[in-house]
Amino acid sequence: MEKKIIDFVSNPLTEVYGRNLFSDAVMKEKLPKSIYKAIKKVQAGEGELNIEVAEVVATAMKDWAIDNGATHYTHWFQPLTGLTAEKHDSFISPTGDGKVILEFSGKELVKGEPDASSFPSGGIRNTFEARGYTAWDVTSPAFLKQDNSGVTLYIPTAFVSYTGEALDKKVPLLRSMDAVSAAAMRVLKSLGNTTSKRVISTVGPEQEYFLVEKELFAKRMDLQLCGRTLYGAMAPKGQELEDHYFGTIKERVADFMRELNYELWKLGISAKTQHNEVAPNQFELAPIYETSNIAADNNQLVMDTMRKVAARHDLVCLLHEKPFAGVNGSGKHNNWSISTDDGINLLEPGSNPQENAQFLLFLAAVIKAVDSYSPILRMSAANSGNDHRLGANEAPPAIISMFLGEQLSEILENLAAGKASSGSGNSFMEIGTSMLPKLPKDLTDRNRTSPFAFTGNKFEFRMVPSSESISGPNVVLNTIVAEVLNDFASILESASDKKTAIQKIVLDTYKTHKKIIFNGNNYSDDWVAEAEKRGLPNIKSTVAALKALVSDDVVKVFEKNKVLTKRELHSRYEIYLEKYAKQINIEAGCAIRMAKNEILPACTSFIKKLADTINSVKTAGINAVCAAEHDLASKVSALVDKLYTEVGKLEKVLATTQGISDIEKQAISFRDDVFAQMLAVRQIADSLELLVEKSYWPFPSYSELLFNL
Repeated sequence: MEKKIIDFVSNPLTEVYGRNLFSDAVMKEKLPKSIYKAIKKVQAGEGELNIEVAEVVATAMKDWAIDNGATHYTHWFQPLTGLTAEKHDSFISPTGDGKVILEFSGKELVKGEPDASSFPSGGIRNTFEARGYTAWDVTSPAFLKQDNSGVTLYIPTAFVSYTGEALDKKVPLLRSMDAVSAAAMRVLKSLGNTTSKRVISTVGPEQEYFLVEKELFAKRMDLQLCGRTLYGAMAPKGQELEDHYFGTIKERVADFMRELNYELWKLGISAKTQHNEVAPNQFELAPIYETSNIAADNNQLVMDTMRKVAARHDLVCLLHEKPFAGVNGSGKHNNWSISTDDGINLLEPGSNPQENAQFLLFLAAVIKAVDSYSPILRMSAANSGNDHRLGANEAPPAIISMFLGEQLSEILENLAAGKASSGSGNSFMEIGTSMLPKLPKDLTDRNRTSPFAFTGNKFEFRMVPSSESISGPNVVLNTIVAEVLNDFASILESASDKKTAIQKIVLDTYKTHKKIIFNGNNYSDDWVAEAEKRGLPNIKSTVAALKALVSDDVVKVFEKNKVLTKRELHSRYEIYLEKYAKQINIEAGCAIRMAKNEILPACTSFIKKLADTINSVKTAGINAVCAAEHDLASKVSALVDKLYTEVGKLEKVLATTQGISDIEKQAISFRDDVFAQMLAVRQIADSLELLVEKSYWPFPSYSELLFNL
């Protein structure tokens, strides 16, 4: 196809960036000063939005959108399908004389009413009850999206039921941000901080993805319906030469990346870093940090834009966690931190004793939170795709552990043992005195095998699935850290000697929860055995991981911090179990269809060719035994018989599992019975691919899919 040339000379990047974003700068320009100040107070959590302010903002937003070609607006929300949703309304309002005026009211900005009956609710509402509400998220800026149909104003919103329960990803994320802010501020005030007003959780999600030819994608039912290959023998070459990682970006991919950046930059999304990943045809994009809810919104836009831009280049973007067996899968590295509104990163080691004391206190909170609530953190990274990835050679196992590095671990060990810090003559190291050494920002080398690693002034949660919203993991992180910080705050608020109290908190926390810290190779079998000795859970499947959602301790913590109610948690448990079951059901049905309608006919045609060749040789009177043809036909025929038998077994076990009414039991059967039988079918089919002539094989091979760009 014809290349789209992005000209940043006549169209400077500084002018492109944020062009389609109703940004702070645009609001400052378009709104009266009093209205702008009122909105900023609402965004800072210092006031509530009233309809008078909303009316002025709605008019300014409408005028800006129309000036940029918009005809429609939509409340953009994130239901529990894992995707985004939108219903478009035009700005037109008939005047009665055959004409229209363009209107957009404050009421329309603040509140929408999409039909909620077809979105998953997990029993919160009856399917015949349709009412649901979207509510404007004032903290996340509106934006314009352009496509062949025109320009639309998108307004990020929350989505709740008629009775007020969260039906989306955004509501619990916003609640969790409030929870961690309130808890952290209690701690900071106890430490004497009188300047900070709130604490903000920030995220920088690195997005991994694959690109494949659209033409080849269209020839594979599994990629189209499941996002991954259900069949496929490994190519002669994989990633063993490690020649793709950080390699030269090929021109065609560079063209895609250039247009992707252009579209993201117009939306004010700070796409910063791009490179080849480990697997062939695998890549990564990383943005600059944003507040958690904006980062979550932006990541949804990143995934959507990747798919759209790829299509313009006759490519398909695959976001599944494991599109190809035998090579690295894709994750989403969730770089999480917490900072004050006046610029203090609470996970920054700092350069003076007071900051070090504060840092170690917040570090201790994260250590305790991750150890105490590791099952729910593991749950936040669970989906059917990640079941293929976690524990493979490129991803951490399904065991939550923390990497702190040698220097930071040594400091904590010395504290626990009552030893002096390096270079000190004192017999006991005291937090908050000059005995604690200055800590550099980068305390350690990075450990890319750790699922939860400290990386300077943040934690990198590496288990997050590539296809999912980052809201879930950050809801969990914010909530469990808030829970621990509230406990710390209660101790500090009643302590007469803050220094001693801080020291005791850090000391007790480290001694109790140090089992979660592991600085070695998480990919090794030795670590799996060691983790079991330490009592760390190894939750290997999504079905098992989801149980944490309804455990008593999780319900207590989430209700206490006003993030999710017991009813909302139980609804999510049902929704995610049902989603898992449906995904495996689709994969099994697709595997059966491909085997019966494509693989088996191709193999029998190939056998016929071999038989025809043997008969032709005999008919021609050629003195040859055709040993190769006989042997090959015999091997293929035997495998075809096995494949037919195993496909029959898959059909039976699938029908049995589909008949199970209890969703939990059904999901377990999909995991233990259906998926296991799918693997048995695949093993035979992949063996056949290595024997059958290429021209007969019914769909593109791994060699074609992974080495063609």
